This record gives sequence, C-alpha cells and structure tokens, in this order.
Amino acid sequence: MPEESTVADWVKVASLDQCLPGNILQVEAGEFTIVLANVAGEVYALEDRCSHQDYPLSDGDLEGSQLECLYHGAKFDICTGRATQLPAIKPVRSFAVEVREQNIFVQI
Repeated sequence: MPEESTVADWVKVASLDQCLPGNILQVEAGEFTIVLANVAGEVYALEDRCSHQDYPLSDGDLEGSQLECLYHGAKFDICTGRATQLPAIKPVRSFAVEVREQNIFVQI
C-alpha cells in the first residue's frame, strides 16, 4: 500500500501576466477550482465556491481586497477567505500562493 504524502504540493496555475492588479482569474489546481485575485501586486487564492450557495466566486467583482459574489451579494476578504457580508457567514477555503519567476503557484 503506497504511503500518503503529508507534504502539500505546489501547483503552477497561471503566469503573473494573466492575473494583473485589480483582476481575478479562475484556475484549476489538482481537484480544486480556485479563484486568484491580484490585490496591489499581491496574489491570493480562494476556493472558487461561495460558502453561501456554492456559486463560483470568479463570476463576481473584486473591490480592493473584497470579493463580492455576483449571485447574492455575499462578500469575502480575498486575503483570508473570511466572510465579511451576509448572506455568507462561513469562510471560503484559502490557499498559500507563491510567485516564482513570473509564475503563480498554489499549495494544495
């Protein structure tokens, strides 16, 4: 029986020029669909599912560090995944991000 890896994998998901400041981008990383957001040059990653009703957050709008779900107006802090406006009350899963040589990697 193979051993399970306890070390999370870093997956290249995009290049930096695909996610410019003030923009969001939907990407795939392993089994996860992720929304990347570039806030003033820092890239953040959340699971691309609103915790209110599972709609894709990548359809929404980024205002500063707040990502608003298009469907019901819930808002999330893109830096932490914390819900900041109803109807969402639960956070969204966040992922560690590294930029290496103009490529964006997410730890899954």
